[in-house]
Amino acid sequence: MSRTVAGHDEQRRWRVRLAGAGAVAALASAVAATPASAAPDYSLADTNYAGTQIARHEGVQGSPRVDAAEQTLGHDVSGHQGPVDWVAAVVAGAKFTYVKATEGTGFVNPQFGQQYDGAHAAGLIRGAYHFARPDVSGGAEQAEYFIAHGGGWRPDGTTLPGALDIEYNPYGEVCYGKNPADLTAWIADFTRTYLAKAKRSALIYTSTAWWKRCTGNTGRFGDTDPLWLARYGPDVGELPAGWAKHSIWQFARGGRLPGDQNYYNGPIGRVQALAKGAS
Repeated sequence: MSRTVAGHDEQRRWRVRLAGAGAVAALASAVAATPASAAPDYSLADTNYAGTQIARHEGVQGSPRVDAAEQTLGHDVSGHQGPVDWVAAVVAGAKFTYVKATEGTGFVNPQFGQQYDGAHAAGLIRGAYHFARPDVSGGAEQAEYFIAHGGGWRPDGTTLPGALDIEYNPYGEVCYGKNPADLTAWIADFTRTYLAKAKRSALIYTSTAWWKRCTGNTGRFGDTDPLWLARYGPDVGELPAGWAKHSIWQFARGGRLPGDQNYYNGPIGRVQALAKGAS
């Protein structure tokens, strides 16, 4: 073989080596430049509570006109209110309450112990609710997180089943970037897991407008999960598909009780039945 041919072969081998080294360097650079997945945003968790986004998006249409004799007055609270004076709440007429326990899989209400246990000590029937974050993790994972941080149920006659607060996304796109089929599946994943773990069906807290917009007005849950409806107007209004009646109506953002004002749809005996496990 001539020196010229041998020289050309050696040059080709060096070019191949250099090209390979360049590709490896480029790949390493691309990997180094790829940002890590951003941590879920919980910056608003202290101030997110049942209805904050519903009031923001839907507003207030008037004061409720109901026969209070056929309703049972209650309320819901969260950590942003700080310690609650439960004795005063009972004196003001509260019969039941819901307390925010968790949000997503990364936030626990720092006031939960005082609020949840304090309500029980004052003689109130109480339950916990979870602020849904379909944008950060799955429904089953959030149901388990909720139960692990106070959202379970006990057959003591004073504990209401947990509630799923599913409403407008406070961090971005109102439906959490999901289409109706995927969001319905997420809710089903949460409620199915809650039932399996807690042995009770969770209540679903929502508004009719959000439900129509983000789930396509699915009627999938009306026969299994009691409805806690938010509407700040003179009456409860149209119900989401699938439910023939509501169990709780959140009718005002404030009133004589701490936090949001609610009516249970029936006398106190109905509230007690829900706590005991009857429909």
